[in-house]
Amino acid sequence: MSEASPGALDIARLSTADADFADRLEALLAWEGVSDDEVQHRVAEILEAVRTRGDAALVEYSNRFDRLSVSSMAELTLGPERLRQAFEGLPEAQRQALATAADRVRRYHEHQKPESWSYTEADGTRLGQQVTPLDRAGIYVPGGKAAYPSSVLMNALPAHVAGVGEIVMVVPTPDGVLNELVLAAAHLAGVDHVFTVGGAQAVAALAYGTETVPRVDKIVGPGNIYVATAKRAVFGQVGIDMIAGPSEILVISDGGTDPDWLAMDLFSQAEHDEDAQSILVSWDDAHLEAVAASMARLLPTMEREAIIRTSLAERGALIHCRDRAEAVALLNRIAPEHLELSVADPEAWLPEVRHAGAIFMGRFTAEALGDYCAGPNHVLPTSGTARFSSPLGVYDFQKRSSLIECSAEGASGLGPTASVLARGESLTAHARSAEYRIRD
Repeated sequence: MSEASPGALDIARLSTADADFADRLEALLAWEGVSDDEVQHRVAEILEAVRTRGDAALVEYSNRFDRLSVSSMAELTLGPERLRQAFEGLPEAQRQALATAADRVRRYHEHQKPESWSYTEADGTRLGQQVTPLDRAGIYVPGGKAAYPSSVLMNALPAHVAGVGEIVMVVPTPDGVLNELVLAAAHLAGVDHVFTVGGAQAVAALAYGTETVPRVDKIVGPGNIYVATAKRAVFGQVGIDMIAGPSEILVISDGGTDPDWLAMDLFSQAEHDEDAQSILVSWDDAHLEAVAASMARLLPTMEREAIIRTSLAERGALIHCRDRAEAVALLNRIAPEHLELSVADPEAWLPEVRHAGAIFMGRFTAEALGDYCAGPNHVLPTSGTARFSSPLGVYDFQKRSSLIECSAEGASGLGPTASVLARGESLTAHARSAEYRIRD
């Protein structure tokens, strides 16, 4: 297929039959999210300042970056009563929608809870695994123009279900503007502390602790390049969920879905930001053209038209493939964050889908439903990392400890094996430690 003609919808048109398809696909999927030296240097300075100066540095950076005029962390701290007021002050429709979404997300994640287990061998030796929650988790929530109450639910509720002792949320408030929906979501999700700080300084506060902000064991949640760089820098000091890239969707259609529906599904990711990626794959050429026509007709009706248009032009694509088998190969190559199987029998595809963050099955399952209220988590691996990563879940807020309890007979039986292997590694103390427990 050729490039779109001048004046038509500006989106890449690819075909697996083209000689340069592999190279063009590679270029399309390439996304460099690594911060440059200047960003890393600035983040390192902020981390060190917060680590050494605590609250004073947080106040200073909040005034500078969020255009505030505060003198203490008390002015950047919100208690449970303020969160409850935010929830109760919402219009009824918003309050009900938020409560419904929270209930569905909570119920889904209840099914994820792993159990501790053990088994006992014939000689009385017991082996197993003990599952325990983290003591404290930190939730980063974007602020300003990117205020997402749904992200509060998706990050905090799995932690709550996991049994985390304390949930600490940080959210920037540029120009002092509080988002009531975000605060209401924190109330429903069981957040214990909210601090209206953001950026690398908020990540530093969660990682190191300050006089006011408690140190956490793990930091989760999306943010800008400074937040991502800070999370990468403090990893090891604390755990992190992932370094997330722009949102992305891959739709595979057999030609039977309303083109307007698919156009809007692609827009739903593109409207996040200019770096978001929306790709449609089909072996029905006429269907691809129909979707392109729908996109061109509907785009001017979108409130975020400029963002969508840039996203589609720079990172979007309509891809024609030969058949279903090529579509399967493409989806596993792309390893998308969101995969829509807009086909007649999506269940039949599942055994072949190896890499996808979330799979939306059938024509009626819009990805947007998963963003807000279906139940599964919308914090998903991006930029091809679905090859080795999974959605955020209860398991991300728990640890597993191995259990080993040897009986006298078991220790005696294992001793010779341990001794031989230890001496083979020239670790004599290891060998003798095991040998002491061998019965004569």
